[in-house]
Amino acid sequence: MENFDAIIIGGGSAGLAASIALGRSRRKVLVVDEGNPRNAVSAHAHNVLGHEGISPQDLIALGRAEAVSYGVEFVSAHIQSVRGSLEEGFEISTNSSQWTARRIVLATGARDVLPEIPGLQQAWGVSALHCPYCHGWEVRDQQIAILGVSEMSTHQALLFSHLSDKVTFINHAPQKLSAENRALLSALEIEVLDSPVTTLEVSDSGQVRSLSLEDGSTLDVQAVVVASQVTANASLYLELGGELDENPMGTFISVEQMGATKIPGVYAAGNIANVGAMIGASAAAGTMAGAFINAELAMETVKKKMEQN
Repeated sequence: MENFDAIIIGGGSAGLAASIALGRSRRKVLVVDEGNPRNAVSAHAHNVLGHEGISPQDLIALGRAEAVSYGVEFVSAHIQSVRGSLEEGFEISTNSSQWTARRIVLATGARDVLPEIPGLQQAWGVSALHCPYCHGWEVRDQQIAILGVSEMSTHQALLFSHLSDKVTFINHAPQKLSAENRALLSALEIEVLDSPVTTLEVSDSGQVRSLSLEDGSTLDVQAVVVASQVTANASLYLELGGELDENPMGTFISVEQMGATKIPGVYAAGNIANVGAMIGASAAAGTMAGAFINAELAMETVKKKMEQN
């Protein structure tokens, strides 16, 4: 069984950044990736310094080429199991291969769970949006509907109202809108429609055209903002005995500043550990995790030499 200093599970921004930090330190690194990034539906990535508007797929291709140039190895596969410990080492298995590693980095990201509204999934990533920093500029001055589905919905209305003066709040889940937040929407002069959405009319290209409400009315819109429930892709962490934490945005793995999880030898970076992290933040977290792992491995080596002496 081939042994690696670190095996990184997930080849997005966080995983690639971690692999590059380790590869540049001459560590033996393997990245195992299934090729299903969370932002696959997005045509452009924003807030990426020096690469504004780049295709997410092109960005990953650039990062992968950089990692390969430092000797990082890649395998496209689904991990079936991860077991082991810091003391014994970790064993990673697919349906056809097995490897061992001194450290594990989980960079498997997260998935967005959307309300079950017909048409919403079709528009997701095109005209159904969630992040003002990722998509807000592109829908500036448009007719925007905020779907009130969670505690985060009012916060979205606050931010998108600075991008357009044509924002309407649809109170889709009335129990989620507190009196305090209703007062905030009033202060922002955002109209509130107290009727759930029954369906979205969406073009074949994913462009929303209108919303139909339960009260029989319709609203013409150009963009829909909805707070997804973000769920960490953390089955491997749970298999190792870890537990997930939760906030209003979703579930995640709690980590220390440098990416260490509560399981010794296991690190996490990107959306699996920070549900709100954009590409730059995910990459930074991966770099820090890779750097810290390298420092740990270096210290282990010198301690062994000191013990031998």
